[in-house]
Amino acid sequence: MKVTVLVGGVGGARFLLGVQRLLGLGRFGDAPGTLPGEHELTAVVNVGDDAWMHGVRICPDLDTCMYTLGGGVDPERGWGHRDETWHAKEELAAYGVQPDWFGLGDRDLATHLVRSQMLRAGYPLSQVTEALCARWQPGARLLPASDDRSETHVVVTVPDSDGAGADAAEAGGERRAIHFQEWWVRYRAQIPTHGFAFVGADKATAAEGVTDAVAGADVVLLSPSNPVVSIGAILGIGGIRAALRSTPAPVVGYSPIIGGRPLRGMADECLTVIGVPTSSEAVGAHYGARSGVGILDGWLISEGDEATIEGVDVRAIPLLMTDPDATAEMVRSGLELAGLDAGRR
Repeated sequence: MKVTVLVGGVGGARFLLGVQRLLGLGRFGDAPGTLPGEHELTAVVNVGDDAWMHGVRICPDLDTCMYTLGGGVDPERGWGHRDETWHAKEELAAYGVQPDWFGLGDRDLATHLVRSQMLRAGYPLSQVTEALCARWQPGARLLPASDDRSETHVVVTVPDSDGAGADAAEAGGERRAIHFQEWWVRYRAQIPTHGFAFVGADKATAAEGVTDAVAGADVVLLSPSNPVVSIGAILGIGGIRAALRSTPAPVVGYSPIIGGRPLRGMADECLTVIGVPTSSEAVGAHYGARSGVGILDGWLISEGDEATIEGVDVRAIPLLMTDPDATAEMVRSGLELAGLDAGRR
């Protein structure tokens, strides 16, 4: 079975663990109850969060997926290295170097240095990612959505001084575009926000292998990642939406919303900005049906939620990714919705 998944960061990485658990890939190669046979997992990973900082290229979602599947992620934070130290961050702060709101761990910094050196030598991000994965052996093919620049920026009203509340920012701040990382990490999405801009997406194209992975899959899954700045940023890259529209494989999505709230992160803030209600039905309708002009054949929502989306097969299942076993059952339901034999235990 060939499974292709569109993913964002922490939630997407945990979803990939569930796929591996069900298919017997990666660290789950000898686990009981996995589906028999040879399987392939390809993850198309968001690059909208990527940024240059302190002279190095940071790819948060790619690294989170790589560390998580490779067994090296910090289990408490869900991102970055386990057993991390922060001496470089402390020295940068002592020098007064900006930005001081984004922390680079010492072990994590090594990944960024290798990536930056290879990018400056002319290697595309997809080849750089393949080289980095040789160290981590994630048990899946990790593909950046694009080798081209396609960064998420956010149009906001920035407060005159840090610590000012939203009302003060609206009254006395300056409206401008900032990188998604600054909006997310520095301001925690708690300043007046007016829109998102995917800078470079109009010229970016899918990285080598991405559209083939979609076209050649037995099923394509949309993980329950942020529908605006993770999955939405991937869909904004040239060629990917068209590949989803034309693939012979069923396309099944997972709602990131449970009971009117996001599973994790700040999807509700992002949805509010683009005028989409925070509900499973609204997010599914935002993606739309392939029988119309959208991308979905199936949509999995949480038990207790309701959704009716014309042209989309909607089913309710448990959606909490409490551990890889629970997530594997979510994946199993997605395969069954796609008409594939998922071998109920």
